[in-house]
Amino acid sequence: MTSSQLDAPPALPGYAHVYSGKVRDLYAPLDPATGEARDDQLLLVASDRISAFDHILATPVPDKGAVLTQLSLWWFEQLADVVPNHVVSTDVPDEVAGRAVLVRKLSMLPVECVARAYLTGGGLREYKADGHVSGVELPEGLVDGSRLPSPVFTPSTKAPQGEHDQPMSYADVVAAVGEETAARANDLTTRILARGNEIASERGILIADTKVEFGLDASAPDGLVLADEVLTPDSSRFWPADQWEPGHTQPSFDKEFVREWLLSPASGWDKDSGDAPPPMPQDVLEKTRAKYVEAYERLTGRTFTA
Repeated sequence: MTSSQLDAPPALPGYAHVYSGKVRDLYAPLDPATGEARDDQLLLVASDRISAFDHILATPVPDKGAVLTQLSLWWFEQLADVVPNHVVSTDVPDEVAGRAVLVRKLSMLPVECVARAYLTGGGLREYKADGHVSGVELPEGLVDGSRLPSPVFTPSTKAPQGEHDQPMSYADVVAAVGEETAARANDLTTRILARGNEIASERGILIADTKVEFGLDASAPDGLVLADEVLTPDSSRFWPADQWEPGHTQPSFDKEFVREWLLSPASGWDKDSGDAPPPMPQDVLEKTRAKYVEAYERLTGRTFTA
């Protein structure tokens, strides 16, 4: 990802911009006495950028950052008895109100912690090759959309931007972070997805899989803290429960809709060409925003306000 792929992050009085990812901009609070950046907290700002296939699309999705932030905050509350989270305060500058949180600065695990409750996407491709996903053996005869007997931990690498994450086995995770931390990450990731599905299923949504991030904090129980976002349309696959039918791609409330458009003849884009994806047409943009908002409203029972 080059700087030309990003709009310049907004200048925020009292904060120093330190990094921009595909979706989020990070700022360090400035000490009022010294003007120096604090090293214990970060302001996490969710933009309206959307990425797919390791590209940032030229067309931002209106209100997407606010949906991700507000939905994550809601989920952090639902998961408070499962795992501590990194949120310090939602008292943020007016310029980013509703789409930013002040968080603890953590030492992040070098692992994408993924759990799957249903088989689809990259997990399905691995399964078709040898019956395993990230080294986990799965039952025979599964198809796209099959429900797994229980959520499984299928981690991947954190590849540099512009490169693809690669599947990791549990042994790979142990080698990267140690046995105790690996076991805790495994347990928490699958418990988060299981709890998420307990709640979402009551609201007519199935969460097929999710990616979460953990950081280390010596003051936290077992040392792990849930960070970044959780159970959002960017980090998870959401399916309408009443339309679930294994054997084909499921309709979704997440950015899978954008991926499907990019791969369709309508986009005119060749994923393997090396070219940047085309801008989203207005109808695709509006449908994408509507899917994000609908996921938020169905899950939380609240009316979305930016």
